[in-house]
Amino acid sequence: MNANAWISRRAALMALGASALIGLGGCAPTNAPAVQAAAQPTSGFHIGAIEVDTAPLVAQVGNPTAGWAQAALPGALARAFASHMAPGDTSGATLSVRIDSIYLGNGGPDSDRMRGEATLSGGGGAPRHMSVQAKATYVPSPVDQTLVEQAMQGRVQALALSFAYRLKRKWGL
Repeated sequence: MNANAWISRRAALMALGASALIGLGGCAPTNAPAVQAAAQPTSGFHIGAIEVDTAPLVAQVGNPTAGWAQAALPGALARAFASHMAPGDTSGATLSVRIDSIYLGNGGPDSDRMRGEATLSGGGGAPRHMSVQAKATYVPSPVDQTLVEQAMQGRVQALALSFAYRLKRKWGL
């Protein structure tokens, strides 16, 4: 390959990358989340606080897996129950979740699983309690072999989202 062809290809790739970045610029949100007004709960119960207990999980799989679940679940639950969230509302209910086990499968039909219990109490309504088992499908990637810890953390985050939305469905919301 001569030098001019290499420079032309390089220039074409740079132009393509620049146009992609410019195009994506319009996709960025105009307001930062901290600036946007918090949505008020629409109906039914209001969740004022979310508590996550991963002590049984620490005993089963240890850290960092339990730590990843502890970090991912509050955000996943807040996302799933966004229409019912009223952070800091002292009259709101508390959503307490205990994660008992996580199993990270080998991929394909051997899916990842998370089991636990959820309780919604306070806020003037009758307490709700539910056992939850969530699944997430893992498709192995060659990158996972070099970035093992990041891959495992991503799988736990996917399970946290699956758990939150499974709970929401089981409660009929």
